[in-house]
Amino acid sequence: MANLFESVHTSYSYTAFMQLMEVLVAEGKTSGATQSESLIFFTKLNLQRMRRWEKTFHLDEKLEQKVKIVKPQIWWIITEAWCGDGAQTMPAMQKMAEASGGNISIKIIMRDENPGIMDKYLTNGTRSIPILASVDAQGNELFRWGPRPAPAQKIMMDWKADAAGRSYDDIEKILHTWYAQDKNETLQQEFLALLDS
Repeated sequence: MANLFESVHTSYSYTAFMQLMEVLVAEGKTSGATQSESLIFFTKLNLQRMRRWEKTFHLDEKLEQKVKIVKPQIWWIITEAWCGDGAQTMPAMQKMAEASGGNISIKIIMRDENPGIMDKYLTNGTRSIPILASVDAQGNELFRWGPRPAPAQKIMMDWKADAAGRSYDDIEKILHTWYAQDKNETLQQEFLALLDS
């Protein structure tokens, strides 16, 4: 695992990723090989979601203190512009990194450009994103997180086990309503636990 991310050709800071999103939206495109109407639509929606989180997200005081004292680490985030769960969680991750005073730096990479890395982080055998891998200066993995907070993952897994007549669009609405109501509180508690371990 130590040298896993050395093979990455292109990574983005959070700011550079947002600029990429803006370019993609302006050009009516998305990231990755598949350019479908729905993925292009989600990319546009995700840019709005991320902008909204940037304005409304508040970092928990305990977590703010915790990130200031963690050892230096890089948070490698595997995602794509069309990924709704990434849009819901990455602004919070960026706020954590900003609060860390340089202890945490974020590098975002594209799933479809890095299949060898993605395949080391499968969720139940699938290439679910986003995945965050925290790595220290020596390249050792400290922890991993993803593709979504545990209650949101349960919503998705329950639906996959028994759709009960609900479409993917139905479950997307339920999932994103959960994110709106949770306000990334669960995500912060999960990161507090991960940074403690």
